This record gives sequence, structure tokens and C-alpha cells, in this order.
Amino acid sequence: MPTDVVARLARLGLTLPDAPAPAANYVPFSIARGLVFVAGQAPVVDGKYQSVGRVGAEVTLEAAQAAARLCGLNILAQVKSAVAGDWSRVKRCVRICGYVNSAPGFFEQPKVLDGCSDLMVQALGDAGRHARSALGVAALRGNVPVVIDAIFELEDSRLPAAPLATP
Repeated sequence: MPTDVVARLARLGLTLPDAPAPAANYVPFSIARGLVFVAGQAPVVDGKYQSVGRVGAEVTLEAAQAAARLCGLNILAQVKSAVAGDWSRVKRCVRICGYVNSAPGFFEQPKVLDGCSDLMVQALGDAGRHARSALGVAALRGNVPVVIDAIFELEDSRLPAAPLATP
């Protein structure tokens, strides 16, 4: 994993925001068995939604892609928090799943998620390539156009050794 994630983002003219606080009764990420599970991230900055509406109605495809990119930045901020800023602990992005607030007749959900997927590859290089699902939904919290969650793998060498089973 490249440890120069912040530098890569800076070359794109982007800065990593502070990790957003949860919007309800959940944790923003959890770590289990060498994986970081990042809860769904919305296009939010400083606690305020930056985009609202249904994609294909009030929100254009291009605006939805920008919202997905912002979701990706918030995902990376949560990962940074999960590893206490030590990017060398992160091996790769395993999977992202995006939920697109879709107007009837809108069928370009994968193109919306490209805003986040492209960011992961730009920020992490090959370690940012991932499996993905893109789902159209009838509504999302705060009427945001997209919410994305993610799973990242941590380096095995940085994990505590598992206890040996006794006979």
C-alpha cells in the first residue's frame, strides 16, 4: 500500500477531511479479522450534506459522481482514523458498495459509483482496485444522492498473532 495517500490526493487538488461523525446509533468503522468495515458515508462536509436529490431528476450524473467522490474521501478519512494515520497498515481496498437515490428510469448507478472507484485507484494505486456493487434505491437519509460503504484489508504482519488452539 502506498503510504503517500495524502500526497497523492494533494496532487489531485484534494485534501482528506476529518472523519465524519456517525449520523445515528452506530460506529463509523469496525475492525474484525484483519478487515476494516467502513459504515456508509454520505457526501457530507462539516456535518452538512453537500448534495441532495434523486439522481436522474434533481441531480445530474456528473453531480452524483462528484458526490460519490466526496463519499470516497470520507471513506478514506475513516480508514485513516481506523489505522491511527498509519497508511502502511492498509493493504488494499477490498470492496465498495454504493446506494444511489435513483429517480424512476435512471439506470446508470455504476457510472455514479465510478466517482468513488476512480478516487480509490488515484489515491491508492493498484491497492485501490476493488470489487463493487452499485444499487439503485428509492430514498436515502437526508435525500442525499449516494451513500457508499467499504471494506479494506489490513497488512497481516501488523495484526496480532492468533492464539494457538489447544487439544
